[in-house]
Amino acid sequence: MKTVFDKIKGDRIIWAIAALLAIFSFLPVYSAASNLAYVGSGSNTFSYFIKHFVHLFLGFSIIYGIHKIPYRYFKGLSMVMIPVVLILLIITMLQGATIGGANASRWIRVPIVGFAFQPSTLAALVLMVYVARYLSKIKDKIITIKGSILPLWLPVFIVLALILPANFSTAAIIFSMVVLLTYVGGYPFKYLSIIIGSGVVVLALFVLTAKAFPNLIPNRVDTWTSRISSFVDSEVTQEDYQIEKAKIAIATGGLKGLGPGKSIQKNFLPQSSSDFIFAIIIEEYGLIGGMVLLILYLWLLFRIVIVAQKSDSVFGKLLAIGVGLPVIFQALVNMGVAVQLFPVTGQTLPLISSGGTSIWVTCLALGIVLSVSSKRHEDKNKDMDDQHPLEILSEAL
Repeated sequence: MKTVFDKIKGDRIIWAIAALLAIFSFLPVYSAASNLAYVGSGSNTFSYFIKHFVHLFLGFSIIYGIHKIPYRYFKGLSMVMIPVVLILLIITMLQGATIGGANASRWIRVPIVGFAFQPSTLAALVLMVYVARYLSKIKDKIITIKGSILPLWLPVFIVLALILPANFSTAAIIFSMVVLLTYVGGYPFKYLSIIIGSGVVVLALFVLTAKAFPNLIPNRVDTWTSRISSFVDSEVTQEDYQIEKAKIAIATGGLKGLGPGKSIQKNFLPQSSSDFIFAIIIEEYGLIGGMVLLILYLWLLFRIVIVAQKSDSVFGKLLAIGVGLPVIFQALVNMGVAVQLFPVTGQTLPLISSGGTSIWVTCLALGIVLSVSSKRHEDKNKDMDDQHPLEILSEAL
């Protein structure tokens, strides 16, 4: 056992928090799986338990493998991966796959393996690494909006344009995180204001075009508007079904909850094991369980900031913030949706909700943060790393 822990590098508290979240996730996922097993023909709860275990096992294998890679290599990898994720997003728009009746244009199914994943989640992570690379490269240069349009904002807006028609919430979160990262990285606020204004104008034009010509581009504008109107409108409509069931679950849980596996609303709440799992957690474990979960995520945020602060390079600081902060932000959005602070977004609860893509990309992000905290790439290996092809690529472009 000691040998295993000796091979684990990086921030031990981040490792511990990730492990605690993963271990705890088995309880609500297994509980909510009873409804999924009932709806699905010939399934049982244990099969969902095993599936979740496999997802987490592969996820922590990703963390272990990624945290062994010196983080400076991610500069070059981001340059390679940007074209890859753009191709995947285009294929997803053209192909699409219906996953359990969910929106077809978010997912892509791998032909041979047979599993489906959401390219937009991977694209968000790659884009944050790319932005961190660019900001670290121009840290000592005079920044102009004209000079940054092509190398910085063009890839950002292309990725957002490919994600937006099918998944507004993910596109909005990515744009918010990119803006925040560029601000932290020293990008002038006056230029950011222009970019934000341009983004709002483009979004408005897209919505108007989609409303005027609904068959021009496959989109979910009607879904967005109905969710927002349902959020603003106090009347209970068909669109409010999920959030109403979530509120009932939270109210039923009270302070201490009904107990593990005793949720009632899991039988009525769609996506009880993914998008609305936080409501099931509060119903079974009460406000105390919900607060403990929130504290764990905030503690993880604190450790990510510590890792960024202790990094000796600008790229390391921006990389840790860029890939770590969206994980916490996604968790807060998921919790906020359950208590009706935000409209329904479809965002999962990191490391808790079932679903392979969400777990694996979250683990990939945490692995990168742990790579920054390990510092194995610095000092004595620095000269050798400078000759690595990925390092040469990142400096050349």
